[in-house]
Amino acid sequence: MDYSKYKYEQSKKEKEMKRNQKIIEIKEVWLSMTIDVGDLNTKANIARKFLKDGDKVKATIRMRGRQQAYAAQGVEVMKKFADILSDVSKIDKAPVTEGRNITMFLTPLNNK
Repeated sequence: MDYSKYKYEQSKKEKEMKRNQKIIEIKEVWLSMTIDVGDLNTKANIARKFLKDGDKVKATIRMRGRQQAYAAQGVEVMKKFADILSDVSKIDKAPVTEGRNITMFLTPLNNK
């Protein structure tokens, strides 16, 4: 067998494998501590679309001023957001307060 033919076959296999792989992206959705039900549902629908496409979703709340004293309210907003999306996702990383931000990661369920 010719070495150049072998190299050619290997490169074809690698290209085929690259074409078939699914690259998972992280999409971010910004929420507010004072978000109302309608706006929360709108953001959840956007995140639902991302999750159905197979992407991970990062939900973030940026606390401003006195909101930092009430970080527990932000965590409650995150939990409501996760409950709305519980049919298409699961919590990958629970809501965590890091400085001024509260972040949570959601991953899609594999119901195929």
